[in-house]
Amino acid sequence: MTFPYKGYAGKYLDIDLTKGVVHKKDMEKDWARLFLGGTGISSKILWERTNAKTDPLSPENVLIAGTGPLTGVMFSPSGRMMFAARGPLTGVWAESHVGGFFGPEMKYAGFDFVLFNGRSKKPVYLFMRDGHAELRDATHIWGQETDITTKMIREEHKDPTIETAVIGPAGENGVLYSSITVDFYRAAGRAGLGAVMGSKNVKGLAASGALGLEAYDMDKFLEANEQEMAKLRDPLWKDSLASLRKYGTTDLVAVINEIGRLPTKNHWTGFYEQADDIGPEIIAEKYRIAQEACHGCAVGCKYIIQVKSGDYPTDPVGGPEYETIMAFGSNCLNNDIESIFYLGKRCDLLGLDTISCGKTIGFAMELYEKGILTERDTGGLELSWGNKEAQVELVELIAKREGIGKILANGVRKAAEQIGGDAWKYAVHVKGLEASGQDPRAHQSIGLTYATNVRGADHLRSLSSLEELGYPDIVIERFGEEKADAILDIMSPKYKGQVVWDMEDLYALVDSAVICKYTTMWPPVFYFDTFVNVIPSLTGMEEWSDPRYVRQTAERISHLRRAFNHRLGVTRKEETLPPRLLKEPMPTGPAKGGLPDLDEMLDEYYKYRGCDRETGYPLESKLLDLNLDFVVDELKPLKMIK
Repeated sequence: MTFPYKGYAGKYLDIDLTKGVVHKKDMEKDWARLFLGGTGISSKILWERTNAKTDPLSPENVLIAGTGPLTGVMFSPSGRMMFAARGPLTGVWAESHVGGFFGPEMKYAGFDFVLFNGRSKKPVYLFMRDGHAELRDATHIWGQETDITTKMIREEHKDPTIETAVIGPAGENGVLYSSITVDFYRAAGRAGLGAVMGSKNVKGLAASGALGLEAYDMDKFLEANEQEMAKLRDPLWKDSLASLRKYGTTDLVAVINEIGRLPTKNHWTGFYEQADDIGPEIIAEKYRIAQEACHGCAVGCKYIIQVKSGDYPTDPVGGPEYETIMAFGSNCLNNDIESIFYLGKRCDLLGLDTISCGKTIGFAMELYEKGILTERDTGGLELSWGNKEAQVELVELIAKREGIGKILANGVRKAAEQIGGDAWKYAVHVKGLEASGQDPRAHQSIGLTYATNVRGADHLRSLSSLEELGYPDIVIERFGEEKADAILDIMSPKYKGQVVWDMEDLYALVDSAVICKYTTMWPPVFYFDTFVNVIPSLTGMEEWSDPRYVRQTAERISHLRRAFNHRLGVTRKEETLPPRLLKEPMPTGPAKGGLPDLDEMLDEYYKYRGCDRETGYPLESKLLDLNLDFVVDELKPLKMIK
């Protein structure tokens, strides 16, 4: 039976790398109906194909490349896709999303998902074009950096339009936070999925396609699309969108520092006195030369920079996001923006997650300051705060797994275990994932987001920006007038459990659709009603016109990802924060004295999520309501359900 729904390519690739066989299959109807796409469908596949004994870097792990029904269609922003697997850095659920053009091209080539199983005997890459897919020899490009890899693949096929998603030397060498680089300078960065790809001897994916995508009812879909785009033109969002177009995410350096939430000196504080040196104005005035956008995006937050002279000159290249500037800048007390540009570029070429890499270097610098690491350990490198030359050297050592880089390539949690002593006190992570660019001592719901995030200390699964941006009308509409004042107070823990639960479900749909968060988070334009509006006319899944069904689907996806982690031993005990963020009051800045009230927020979150308050495990009744009977069948014998 062929796949009945529109908006999808309708096919997926199930690849046995060990045998070198590519199986082309019809998409499963219930995958789309119950889990939509992207993150949702990946959670169902990984639940079925992995278990608690699956080593993340073993042939038994499954690496998924996925799209959603809104990838590559006439909807803004539609240029995103994702990867998922059991993660090598954290050992738990791992997913990473990326924009650009590869995701749409993969769908135009005829495939919604690619499943990599096993391990190839020799390096290969997957080539997809117009319904055809094959594994090609990658021996000659193994060891190359990501830009050269893409150029060599294009030359091999004599096609400069081919889009790629490839790993660099870091992924080949098993750096636990290695990334997958798309379109030269975009990255599926977090959680080490580049290492999973490298462990399978896969250099990357390449796609070129001319197959069209159909809508179930084109007229209604175009009408629904126009209704959603009209929301973006509302004067309410004018300033936020103008900022994104002018500065990209670099504007967050100033915005977040202003409220004392900018990670500084390995999260010692949230306020950086030299933030202006690495902020949006200097980048826009001195280095920005062009604006850019991902496929189909009406916002266009990407930008191109050039450094024409100095110690770190570069040809025109994609400029770093806020998180990269934070990780190598304020986090390491480095106020040299040109060196930060260079470090971000090297990470893209080597295939390293800039957040984890910068945070790991900041961790090493603090250990050096405390005398826990010495020059004897670092091979003579002076890891003093702000030492940009040492940062540059460390990035290369980490990617090659040489010297001190061999330890730091494992991330802060495992590096602290190897180094020993008091090193663990300075390892800022949750579930093994280095914290991204927010500090929960200045913003209560960030603390809850970090703690409950299925992939660790990261903001992109449930971050609420409603408090910091101050949209009272939106808060009242979503949560009621009685709760508005407490919700809008970023330092109040009250009702933050409800807000994070709500945003987690919203982002579950965003990540399954698959679209960008910069129209659901900043500014908060699209909400659950967006999916009610566009999915039925695009796909023909009429049940999606029911708001209750849409909400239930979001909950189903959220619970299945959490169940994936429960099966691996994650309980309330693991849904916590590192000591620095939980017990050390903010020492300086606008949020001085701040601490997150995590227990109060967790209790409320578990109530809304439908979990046992003591363990964090799901309630059996909730899982059955969500048609997750197969989860009940597996978790109940393990006593993970009440």
